[in-house]
Amino acid sequence: MSEMKKDEIAEDQALLGEEATETDPLAEEIAALRAERDELRDRFMRALADVENIRKRSERERREAEQYGSARLARDLLPVYDNLKRALDAAGEDPGAVEKALLEGVELTLKELLSVLGKHGVRPVSPAPGDPFDPQLHQAMFEAAVPGTKAGDIIQVMTEGFMQHERLLRPAQVGVSSTPNS
Repeated sequence: MSEMKKDEIAEDQALLGEEATETDPLAEEIAALRAERDELRDRFMRALADVENIRKRSERERREAEQYGSARLARDLLPVYDNLKRALDAAGEDPGAVEKALLEGVELTLKELLSVLGKHGVRPVSPAPGDPFDPQLHQAMFEAAVPGTKAGDIIQVMTEGFMQHERLLRPAQVGVSSTPNS
């Protein structure tokens, strides 16, 4: 029996008015109860820690579901954005009177779509020619040697990309400059 256990038994027996003996059945029972108490305390503390970990994980999962639950909807709306953008690009610089009203309507629709997407944390990734290629945000659709550019520069943007909060929904599709022939 350890020295600490003997001291505890002696203290308990002194409180009970008995002399300390190692073979006393009461002392053995007290020691067994203490061991059981210590085991139950350890199990309780472990269970408490497990519950706290579950609470933290549930909170994190709830926040992620709130932020990214609409990702599927946003992805489905992106082709609508692309088509509106193409319609505006195809209208040209000098539209006629009828085309001007149509063009204005498409522009307003596009602004409204961006506003709705923005409410859900979706924002466009809009690279410009001359920007450096970033594989985390861009998808290279082709590579071409273009004089006057550096290797890895964007030379053409086919479609814009989109982020939702900090996650990439769709990369921007771009053409990238390769090392130009000298």
